[in-house]
Amino acid sequence: MHIRKFFTKAAATVLFAALAGLFTTAEYYSERLPDVLTAECDTELHIAQYPEISLCSGSGSSFFASSPDQATLSLFGAIPVKNVQLKQSEAPVLIVGGKPFGIKLLMEGVMVTGLGDVEADSGTSVCPAAEAGIQTGDIVCTVNGRALTSNLQLQSVITNSKGSPIRMSVQRDGSRFETVLKPVFSEQSSQWKGGMWVRDSIAGIGTMTFIDKSTGRFAGLGHPICDSDTGGIVPLHSGEAVPIEITEAKRGEKGIPGELRGRFAIGGSFGTLDENNNCGIYGKLNDTALEQLSANGIELRLGYRQDITTGAAEVMTTVNGDTPQSYAINIEKIDYTSEDSTRNMMIRITDERLLEASGGIIQGMSGSPIIQNGRLIGAVTHVFVTDPTCGFAIFADNMAEYLNQGN
Repeated sequence: MHIRKFFTKAAATVLFAALAGLFTTAEYYSERLPDVLTAECDTELHIAQYPEISLCSGSGSSFFASSPDQATLSLFGAIPVKNVQLKQSEAPVLIVGGKPFGIKLLMEGVMVTGLGDVEADSGTSVCPAAEAGIQTGDIVCTVNGRALTSNLQLQSVITNSKGSPIRMSVQRDGSRFETVLKPVFSEQSSQWKGGMWVRDSIAGIGTMTFIDKSTGRFAGLGHPICDSDTGGIVPLHSGEAVPIEITEAKRGEKGIPGELRGRFAIGGSFGTLDENNNCGIYGKLNDTALEQLSANGIELRLGYRQDITTGAAEVMTTVNGDTPQSYAINIEKIDYTSEDSTRNMMIRITDERLLEASGGIIQGMSGSPIIQNGRLIGAVTHVFVTDPTCGFAIFADNMAEYLNQGN
């Protein structure tokens, strides 16, 4: 009798420990699996990084409904792990990028990059912009009811105001408010001043990630273009993508990021830019550029996030001239739950040729497409300043989601 009780108690203890272990494991996966997945019609969903995870039996055709649906992922097909939103979408075939391009942006309004006091005729110092409630990073959209398009326009309005109040519409964090700026006459410059510095345009170098041949639309960078002074996303009024030839790849060193340097083509153009958001810069190629890039490009099907695994991959990028080359990398980590949509993977450059040419990831390389198992799965976005051989990358399906949302 005592022996039977002993074995019964031992068996119960073992069973409890096993169940506790399974549910702890389920919680582990729940914290790491994505909340939303997209998959192709008539294909079985697999999480390449976690082959032990699958759809619960019985999810059936509801997974392939015409609208987003809910389904349950399970561990070994038996233990429910997480409910996720599932979307049906045919993975597009895209032209792989890797080609550098020049970026010229004209802002929607002007961005306030700094405030400063004006020395008035009374000998006192005052900042009219600050008194009007304006802050660094604000976007001044209109003056006296008219749309504002340039620094010179704002300067002219303030200079010619002769001290009269100026009505302004200002945008901050996605919301607008109205205010009144009261210019002050500067004894130092003998002009009316508003006490702020502003910027109306920005230029730089980036890399194309992919092109939709059917529409001519393209995506690049994999992260937003932000103002260097304020850190805010530049509100895009209009923009142009122009050809560029890389003349130098300044090597990155520990603590010192490198950069691509090049020459903008005079009078040349790839097309227009019309969207600047958290996942990159978007635009439309003109017919000539589309024909040229289509003829020389590689076409691959988009890979969804669940198709990606840690391990070997390749990046297409350009560190000399204007022709992309393929280089070996390693995907070190995949983060399905990152709150930052541009930092979904951690990557390491392993190709000695690229390490020799640039030291690793450098500025201007953002948007360089990443390929794994014959699919376009992501793009380079950031470099680790402490180790330029490593950096972050975005999922390609994050970028593709916004491909056709521009003008």
